[in-house]
Amino acid sequence: MKIKRSERLIDMTHYLTEHPRELVSLTFFAERYSSAKSSISEDLVIVKETFENRGIGSLQTVPGAAGGVRFIPGIQRDQAEQALQVLSDQVSKSDRLLPGGYLFMTDILGDIHLMNHVGKLFAGAFANQQIDLVMTVATKGIGIAHAAARYLGVPVVVARRDSKVTEGSTVSINYVSGSSKRIQTMVLSKRSVKQGARVLIVDDFMKAGGTAAGMKNLLEEFSATVAGVGIFIESEQDSEERLVEDYISLLKLRSVDEKGKTIQVETGNYFDRVSSFLKQ
Repeated sequence: MKIKRSERLIDMTHYLTEHPRELVSLTFFAERYSSAKSSISEDLVIVKETFENRGIGSLQTVPGAAGGVRFIPGIQRDQAEQALQVLSDQVSKSDRLLPGGYLFMTDILGDIHLMNHVGKLFAGAFANQQIDLVMTVATKGIGIAHAAARYLGVPVVVARRDSKVTEGSTVSINYVSGSSKRIQTMVLSKRSVKQGARVLIVDDFMKAGGTAAGMKNLLEEFSATVAGVGIFIESEQDSEERLVEDYISLLKLRSVDEKGKTIQVETGNYFDRVSSFLKQ
């Protein structure tokens, strides 16, 4: 049964946004809506223009018999600026201060709306990269990893501190924590990462970069390639040398004043490292 064009456009848009980076053939849409391919092509032009004008993403056309269209989530620069400001305002609230200068972050990492900002920012940053997996280490990075993976349309793998019987055979490495200089263990199931996979590493916080460096070393055991490193918050670098140099951070923690109850946060290196934004 044929449906109205308005309904077709809504359903088509919904399908594409629910399947980011997936190649969808015109035949699939033609059969789904009992419509001619010429009509589907016209609809896709409308969807493409709307995606780009509203800063939702881009629609790539792949020619040929095995071709189709692929939705690539993206972000406009002003949208990125607004999202980073929202995140910065949340992190810099004085009531986040805990004894010892630590910050309470659980509510932010569990807020789906804030994590949507994080996911779209990372998806926009790595829009032109081939990403097969998003990897993080338990536990605080899990929400960030799922947010990024949602927009990139790829699975999530989580490295842990110890092995679980439900994960089968595992690969483990020892690494040096960049901040504490302690030897720690990182474990990942052998089934989690295929050989040659391109992996985006994400984490919630980075000081010296020991955890991110540990994940990079662990991926070497799988003959996988690190496609990028995304950090939610990096701390102001003191005299410590970064163990990871090539990364994209959303926010930078400048200072924490327990006595004055202030948290100084600014945008990280996002705009220094990301140059490709959707046109406005």
